[in-house]
Amino acid sequence: MGLLELFILAVGLSMDAFAVSVCKGLSVKKMEPKHALICGAYFGGFQALMPALGYLLGSQFESMITQIDHWIAFVLLGIIGSSMIKESREDEEEEVSASFDVKTMLALAVATSIDALAVGVTFAFLHVNIVWAVTFIGCTTFVLSAIGVKAGNVFGMKYKSRAELAGGVILILMGIKILLEHLGFLG
Repeated sequence: MGLLELFILAVGLSMDAFAVSVCKGLSVKKMEPKHALICGAYFGGFQALMPALGYLLGSQFESMITQIDHWIAFVLLGIIGSSMIKESREDEEEEVSASFDVKTMLALAVATSIDALAVGVTFAFLHVNIVWAVTFIGCTTFVLSAIGVKAGNVFGMKYKSRAELAGGVILILMGIKILLEHLGFLG
């Protein structure tokens, strides 16, 4: 997996965290730098941790499912991407607490990074350099989450659904690319 592909994947994975960060930005009357840093640290940290855990799990079972690993990656990314697209189409506004306490942020960080766990499993099958990948994903999510808090505070809900839609499409396209590569249709 090249740098461009990893960047695109990192952006796709971070869209849930970005969307929640936008909502957190909406929830504060006066945005302070600590709000952006808190969101960035929690969301970026968990977006880095979850693929690492998924990678460790996937590595344990790699020998048993090497023949179908590309199909697993395709299905997992397709499900995650489809779910994000579905969420982007829902009209109901997500209620996000204005609190930045540990309990609230921990729950949000876990909820927005579950999809990264599944991606980590696919990393094991694709023999991705996991240290580089999780660092890149974590840093990308940190930056986008910090930007999301500011954007939410300034622009509101206008771009939340578009971010989720873009993230879902990116993940589905990555899954298709992985499948086509393993079937011999791409380089």
